[in-house]
Amino acid sequence: MKKQSLAALFIAGTLLFAACKKNDSPEPANPVQDTRDLLEKLGPQTQSFTFNVSELPKTISLKGGVKVTFPAGSLTKGGVAVTGNVTVEAVELLKRSDIVLFGANTNHISGAPLQSDGSFLIDVKANGEKVDQQLKVPIRVEVPAKRDGGTQLWVGVDSVQGNQFAWQQPRQPNGGQVDVKMENNKFTFDFGQLGWVNCDIFWSWANPKTTVKVSVPNNPGSMASFRAFSGETFVFFIAKNANVVAQLYTPDGANRVKSYDNMMPVGAEGRLIAFSIKDGKYYFMKKDITISANMDEAMTLSETTESAIQAEISALDGF
Repeated sequence: MKKQSLAALFIAGTLLFAACKKNDSPEPANPVQDTRDLLEKLGPQTQSFTFNVSELPKTISLKGGVKVTFPAGSLTKGGVAVTGNVTVEAVELLKRSDIVLFGANTNHISGAPLQSDGSFLIDVKANGEKVDQQLKVPIRVEVPAKRDGGTQLWVGVDSVQGNQFAWQQPRQPNGGQVDVKMENNKFTFDFGQLGWVNCDIFWSWANPKTTVKVSVPNNPGSMASFRAFSGETFVFFIAKNANVVAQLYTPDGANRVKSYDNMMPVGAEGRLIAFSIKDGKYYFMKKDITISANMDEAMTLSETTESAIQAEISALDGF
């Protein structure tokens, strides 16, 4: 009995030592060290589809409801018809939270805010290399519609304001469309090129326009570019009751940004948000505003948590 007791005590002590050793081990490092990491973790993810060109026409259905049909003869590379397997990579941005957490926006290249009916990225690769962006035959696209009326089509560019992101009118040499009516609760259209596509209308306000300026006095980093490929701190204006996500990224001095000049409608209601992740620490600030002439707001960030930032951005969908 004594030997059994000693053995039992030895085993118990060994387990206790192992447990203490495990508890004393350092906590794993937070994988989110900057804003780019947060977007990668929480933002809309890339959806991938692989098929053989011999299967064309081929329809792919994205998780948010966007459908894309590739007709026979649509895909070329260097002007030569593609053969064999291709991989389609797609991203959907259908809600305000999607746009913010992807680090994109609804800015027109002129600076005028757009009201989005949904945007998406369609990228196609053959043997690991991109096919021609201009399509030999247009793709057919269906986007779920959340309102009546028509929409317009735009393509994304990230070569404005220091690799920031905006939308411009597409080139449509191959029978694509620019203006689309809603039918059967969806926008259905042909589009002649790959890349970023946006279904948007200009945010319609007849009110006088002004410039909105925002300072971030305690900015822990620098102002973020598209998708936070550089910088950490985003400033957005979110319109109330409209799918408008206007990023303020034009430099206006140290830790200051502004909207495009004379593009924001006086009297419009919305929410300013600013957030940043720097060295594993999270910062956030929000302020509900009514745009006034020559508005100049200070956004002093408060340290917070990842879950709190995620909740605040998710709440924008019902704002």
